[in-house]
Amino acid sequence: MNIKVGSGVKQMLLAALVMTTMQLIVKAIPQIPPQEVVFFRALISLVLSYITLKKAGVYLWGNNQKMLLLRGFFGTISLVLVFASFQNLPLATAVVLQNLAPLFTALFAMLFLKQPLKPLQFLFLGISIIGVVFIKGFDPRVDPVFLTIALLGAIGSAAAYTVIGKLKGKEHPVVVVFYFPFVAVPITGIWSYFDWVMPEGIEIWGALLSIGVLSQIGQILLTKAYQSDDDALTVSSMNYTSVIYGALYGMYFFGEFFTMEVIIGMFLVISGTLLNLVYKHNLNKKGAV
Repeated sequence: MNIKVGSGVKQMLLAALVMTTMQLIVKAIPQIPPQEVVFFRALISLVLSYITLKKAGVYLWGNNQKMLLLRGFFGTISLVLVFASFQNLPLATAVVLQNLAPLFTALFAMLFLKQPLKPLQFLFLGISIIGVVFIKGFDPRVDPVFLTIALLGAIGSAAAYTVIGKLKGKEHPVVVVFYFPFVAVPITGIWSYFDWVMPEGIEIWGALLSIGVLSQIGQILLTKAYQSDDDALTVSSMNYTSVIYGALYGMYFFGEFFTMEVIIGMFLVISGTLLNLVYKHNLNKKGAV
């Protein structure tokens, strides 16, 4: 495979670092409920996106409102679930499980777009499932409830990424980003009202502000990367550097070390998703999909 290091690849590498740093901060404030963290994150993103679009003279509401609203809804639900997993699972484990999204995207294509999975793709899915079993079976810190929440978050992310892919070349990247907070603020605002925890101290407020700013930067980089002309497989693969960042952050800041069995499980999860990406890429090149 000829790997071209273009703008999309560079944007995805930077997006992975920025987003994993944001995830580190989320994990550092477990006293704030995940839906409330998403509310503050979305509120900051809403303001920044609005200012950016107004300065650029871009039409705020885009051309595909229904699809954009779907992107916002899926993104909102998945982010609350993902943030909950970051706060309650080892950081690297949560990042690995989040990166199951491409496999779920392939399943969505089979169920809703009538794109059947090839036998080898079922094998790759099985490899990742075995990896999840390893992670759960050999790491007592992995609660089955939050394991399920993490998997549901990955499914929601897959749905959001599917919509983003459908909008490729049709919407300004910041318009795509804008619709997430536009939908998320009212949903998480009402949700947070019933379980509100007042942030106390400059450190907590600073963390919430950082989450909003870093998420905005990361989302714009990620959207631009997926909408770039770079090879889709190469761009998607670069997102898996977030696992390395997550493991290093977890070890340094939280003392999260793993047994060899758990590391093997993580390797199986990532291998299954990467093998699926490579296989699908080769099929697309041959015109088989």
